[in-house]
Amino acid sequence: MKLIVNGEPQETTAMSLSELLGLMEYEGDWLATAVNGELVHREDRSGHALNDNDRIEILSPMQGG
Repeated sequence: MKLIVNGEPQETTAMSLSELLGLMEYEGDWLATAVNGELVHREDRSGHALNDNDRIEILSPMQGG
């Protein structure tokens, strides 16, 4: 499946948002995710099916100052 993740084209076999996060090695409870501009809460990620050409935004906090 073809997706746009954080503005970059990606090919993936992930069928859900949580599966995509695992494949891309994103971890932690502090992630913010959106699909096609709509916020997807942590508890909804496993049930959120992905479709070809979805636009995924994944934001994680940065350390430092």
